[in-house]
Amino acid sequence: MINTSTESSPMTTWLLGPGVRVLVFMVLSLPFLNLLWGVLSGALGPDPAERLMHVTGEWAMRVLVLVLLGRPLAQHGWPRLFRYRRMLGLFVFFYGTVHLLVFAQVYIGWRWELLLEELAERPYVFVGAAAWLGLLPLAVTSTDQWRRRLRQHWRRLHQLVYPVTILACCHIWWLARSDVGDALVYAALTGLLLGWRLQRFITKVLRSRKPSC
Repeated sequence: MINTSTESSPMTTWLLGPGVRVLVFMVLSLPFLNLLWGVLSGALGPDPAERLMHVTGEWAMRVLVLVLLGRPLAQHGWPRLFRYRRMLGLFVFFYGTVHLLVFAQVYIGWRWELLLEELAERPYVFVGAAAWLGLLPLAVTSTDQWRRRLRQHWRRLHQLVYPVTILACCHIWWLARSDVGDALVYAALTGLLLGWRLQRFITKVLRSRKPSC
């Protein structure tokens, strides 16, 4: 006889709840742990600094795309990714911060005068720094306490993720030089995801202006 009971086992409940959260955390941590192992074992190739910069920057952008992807998927019946947007957002900030720290340590040696020179002469450094500064208040205010404190302003503040994503795409594009394959992919994905939001916003505005019968 087939068991039609809807009760879930403790293992199923764990896998559908905190188990998935732990799994997502572990998966997003693996690139950093792999880099850490590469640093300790000397396995990052002939230019370890360039490898660190590339991988941390790539993963910051990848997870940022996942953050933007969460809401469209939720609207189309797959809300799971959207439930982990806070964790995803914090990983974006984490990888972005490691990316910035490697740049500060290796390329400018923590010298402010050299940093100002880089910001003035290299557009990709300027937009990259601007993207990180945009992520900073989002990471700081990601807690439930800040959300309650800011109330309706919290959602407006976290819309900074949209210009941050555009700045990150510009950063990658300027760095791409002749190899623009990845930059095109990120630009296309960003355009689609932001375009989806823009279309929903325009539809909402038009509906609000439509006179009631």
